[in-house]
Amino acid sequence: MQDRGTFISPFFRPRCLAAAAPAGKTKLTHPGKAILAGGIAGGIEICITFPTEYVKTQLQLDEKANPPKYRGVGDCVRQTVQGHGVKGLYRGLSSLVYGSIPKSAVRFGVFEFLSNHARDESGRLDSTRGLLCGLGAGILEAVLVVCPMETVKVKFIHDQTSANPKYKGFYHGVREIVKAQGIRGTYQGLTATVLKQGSNQAIRFYVMTSLKNWYKGDDPNKAMNPLLTGAFGAVAGAASVFGNTPLDVVKTRMQGLEAHKYKSTLDCASKILRHEGLAAFYKGTVPRLGRVCLDVAIVFIIYEEVVKVLNVAWKTD
Repeated sequence: MQDRGTFISPFFRPRCLAAAAPAGKTKLTHPGKAILAGGIAGGIEICITFPTEYVKTQLQLDEKANPPKYRGVGDCVRQTVQGHGVKGLYRGLSSLVYGSIPKSAVRFGVFEFLSNHARDESGRLDSTRGLLCGLGAGILEAVLVVCPMETVKVKFIHDQTSANPKYKGFYHGVREIVKAQGIRGTYQGLTATVLKQGSNQAIRFYVMTSLKNWYKGDDPNKAMNPLLTGAFGAVAGAASVFGNTPLDVVKTRMQGLEAHKYKSTLDCASKILRHEGLAAFYKGTVPRLGRVCLDVAIVFIIYEEVVKVLNVAWKTD
């Protein structure tokens, strides 16, 4: 008879991957370790993947209301490199580096804190609870870090497309934004950001939890190869892209230099649909798909490996 406490995976698990018997309670990750490991992972990841984020944002800001400046991903890269050199693809990187570290730190710290309280008696986290913990982590990271960080990033990138760029650097840009619009100016598109980040992390942690439970079977402490962790992370990232790209498009428009054209998140979405059509909600999907899959794979690999090191150096049991 099936034990009620046993997780029943929705995926078929090959017999060769099944453990012969339960191997004890899952080892929990201390939230402090999660915060440190998440921050390190976020800082490294953004330095690797930023050019794809830059291209994605440029394509989303290239509204159909005006004659399109770019014909696609390749054309955007070509024009940027011709006009500003390779370093042009890294315009706005500083704002993301400053934000990516605390963003990942908050995300993993909150997720581990919530999941440690959501596990069953054996220490196993089922997929549904993984989704809810991911949702909570996404909402908190959106409010505390992502919204102000993304607003500054989008304004920086959008500023480069103007004839006379006015932002000279990260601190200068933040100072000018706050001076002109107040603190509220860094929280444009908060609703869309909360919806996007909440659904993002809910989807990613749901998929990641499901795949890890499938692989580990009856042995919750079964070791995972970093490449396998990366593959699972890439699948989770792809799922989140197809699940919430429309929210990402609305968020980007709400945080651009022309955000004043929209009265609210709903007004922004309705105007995009009315003037540009349904396809506009998936603008930038290709570069975002490549970036997010790589992003999530790298973050989960680095996070898991740093946690392993911290478990040896930092005893919390």
